[in-house]
Amino acid sequence: MPHITGAADAALMELPWEIPLSAWPEERIAALPRGLSRHVVRFVRHGATVLAVKETNREIAYREFEMLRELEKMDAPCVHAVAVVSRRRTPSGEELSAALITEHLAFSLPYRALFSTALRKGTLNRLIDALSVLLVRLHLHGFYWGDVSLSNALFRRDASEFSAYLVDAETGDLHETLTTGQRSYDLEIATTNIIGEILDLQANEDLDEGIDPFKIGERLESRYTQLWAALTETEVFDTNIPYRVSERVRALNEMGFDVGELDMLTTPDGTGLHIRPKVVDAGFHSRRLMRLTGLDVQENQARRLLNDLDEYRAVHLEISDDEAFAAHEWLTSIFEPTIRAVPRELRGKLEPAQVFHEVLDHRWFLAQSAAEDVPMPVATASYVKNVLPLRPDERAVLGRSLAEMTAELPALTDEFGTTFERRDPFENDNTYAWGEVPVPDNAEPPQVQRVSTKVPAPEREPLSSEIKERDRKAGVASAVAVESAIDLESAVEPDEESEEESDSEESGF
Repeated sequence: MPHITGAADAALMELPWEIPLSAWPEERIAALPRGLSRHVVRFVRHGATVLAVKETNREIAYREFEMLRELEKMDAPCVHAVAVVSRRRTPSGEELSAALITEHLAFSLPYRALFSTALRKGTLNRLIDALSVLLVRLHLHGFYWGDVSLSNALFRRDASEFSAYLVDAETGDLHETLTTGQRSYDLEIATTNIIGEILDLQANEDLDEGIDPFKIGERLESRYTQLWAALTETEVFDTNIPYRVSERVRALNEMGFDVGELDMLTTPDGTGLHIRPKVVDAGFHSRRLMRLTGLDVQENQARRLLNDLDEYRAVHLEISDDEAFAAHEWLTSIFEPTIRAVPRELRGKLEPAQVFHEVLDHRWFLAQSAAEDVPMPVATASYVKNVLPLRPDERAVLGRSLAEMTAELPALTDEFGTTFERRDPFENDNTYAWGEVPVPDNAEPPQVQRVSTKVPAPEREPLSSEIKERDRKAGVASAVAVESAIDLESAVEPDEESEEESDSEESGF
């Protein structure tokens, strides 16, 4: 019997651990894109979730499991470690490799899946920027990666950018703090690996040969150096010190980082102040949005949603002074109705916050083309009809031209109106199905359901002859009913009648 260490989930024992992972039956496998790996990796359906199972050495599996658990406690961006399965044997007694189980990160993709659609150079730059942020955050936690690469990370769309997550930690190590040499060596490994991966993409004709892999490697190093300096550099202020300190904190907040503590030391001559961030944590905007609305989204998505919330407050001056109340109104009258407008069969394409971001983009494009503002319900209907069914693709507007979409705006306005229907804020939202396992590729293409809002024509008034005939039939039916009642009464049995009289006498009536 296999030995499972980790999650308290007895159903894990039902998986076919006596079979090599490469031979697991298809009904167990989820058809999700996989990146390159030194090990056999499969995505496995497990109830309503998807697990990533990797065969590896027993000691390495346990070490990586503990490493991921420690990083998760630090709120580092990484996959969730579920369990380690050891003592695996075939029915004939042959020993099998141990398996590390992690939870599949919903809506995430390996970098090669993104490039399989021949994306633009700008996408590659955004992936590199996301990886540099991930590396800085891990280094701030004291994590030495040891094998930084695009292949060892997963990427999720985060508004117009990407967020990166650590997926392979088997070469990593945790320290209280990293030395400059450890960070530099990690960065050097990252640059070398990424240049090799880009050359490989070009060899497979998945990337334009005009892109210089060495410049992309330099971009990672440059972005990492700038971000690390902004988060850890010591500055000396000798004038307007309170303002300069608040500006330093505000600049870090704009970058998406919270400053928990500052090291402040007076200069030897007593005229200035040394300032250095001591405790820095990512997620400034996402935490603010969580506090105001309860929405748990990624950093750039939170930034975009907060911008829309601020615009909502600017328009509705009567509630602008109360940020919490305005956030509640925006959530129930703008965000949630937009999300509910997405048909259930289309929800596996993007996460809710990303859908809202793209609806805002689509609304802007429509407004620019129509030269007038487009109501949110109309923009949502146009997006669901014209854009979302054709995802994934990196272009902001897909399929039909903007001219065609703009031409249909009057009809959409008549059908959907200019404001969303107000819903009960305590009603359970129907977004729980987001992020489920996508349907097989051979499934029928999703259809956007359209419901007509036309008022049915009133019934015509009956003619006088019809009224007379109806009254005659009603009279006949009434007479028949009376005769039936009389027959029923006379048909009562004598013993039933005597029982009724006996009951009346006992009651005193």
